[in-house]
Amino acid sequence: MADDDEDDRLLTKDALDESRVLNQLYCVEDGEELLHYLKRQGRYQDEDKYPRPSLILLDLNMPKKDGREALKEIKQDPDLKTIPVVILTTSKQEEDMVKGYGLGAASYITKPVNFEGLVSLMKALGRYWIEFVELPNNRR
Repeated sequence: MADDDEDDRLLTKDALDESRVLNQLYCVEDGEELLHYLKRQGRYQDEDKYPRPSLILLDLNMPKKDGREALKEIKQDPDLKTIPVVILTTSKQEEDMVKGYGLGAASYITKPVNFEGLVSLMKALGRYWIEFVELPNNRR
């Protein structure tokens, strides 16, 4: 998950736990850190400690490198472009949605306004991406 809001990261982790989605959540604070994680740069070189994600939850409005810029770089990188990216943002702007899908996002979801909504969303995302979708092996 790439999100600059610490409360959103903590709530998402709690919602995942509450929804009983067993996948591990790894968080970064901006698009620049996300790309360092994905490309195994800096402190993210240890693949056992920082495994390649099977799904990226991406906020759009972040410092340093925003979600739009990060999404564009991810989808242009042959080693990363197969990782599904779900935009999870407060933005309801049609322009953001159109641009997000145009850059290769798998889904665009507006963040729920309460914790119960977030738990329901995490259950649905977990069920869909874990139980239903078939993805290629993400290893290089």
